[in-house]
Amino acid sequence: MVSMTATSTPAPQTIGFWFDPLCPWAWLASRWMLEVETVRPVRTEFHVMSLSVLNEGRDLDPADQDEMDRGWIGVRAAIGVERIHGQEGLRAFYTELGTRYHLKGETKGDAAVVRGALEALDLDASIAERATTDEWDEALRASHHAGMDPVGSDVGTPVLHINGKAMFGPVISPAPRGEEAGRLFDGVNLMTAYDGFFELKRSRTVGPILD
Repeated sequence: MVSMTATSTPAPQTIGFWFDPLCPWAWLASRWMLEVETVRPVRTEFHVMSLSVLNEGRDLDPADQDEMDRGWIGVRAAIGVERIHGQEGLRAFYTELGTRYHLKGETKGDAAVVRGALEALDLDASIAERATTDEWDEALRASHHAGMDPVGSDVGTPVLHINGKAMFGPVISPAPRGEEAGRLFDGVNLMTAYDGFFELKRSRTVGPILD
């Protein structure tokens, strides 16, 4: 009699991804990670950081300060969604709000845009109003620092937690698709597995290619 041994599928590698919905570079990297999930045994866990928190107390020019002021409602709403609807709700909300911000050109920082994203997903629409207050700021700051403190200073978003390390990036434009996305992830995974790897960088020559 031949003994049959069942083969088990290995658990997917979990990657932590910290984002602010305001940031187009985080948006591109997040679309890449979702594409990676289709071609590699990887699961992305989304978490909220805040550019508004990051830049508190800094001497910004008026345009940048205005953007930081408008950024609060998106991250507060994202934290509210995570607390009420969990990880799956947050994943869906980020995609919906990011699509409105980065692809449809809807106004960032507008409570009506946030409410529209919530309603489109049948999520608790009261989150939009609650996100105009500081109700969830303690949770927001905790999530922010959990993602950002291990990376170090002078970085923004996206941030990956991968192979036991926290890394800024990757900064990509446009987001690769299919196997190309998988190969890029393979390279990032390989580099970050080496304890001595810290940085690989060149100057950007293009802006965010969002289409």
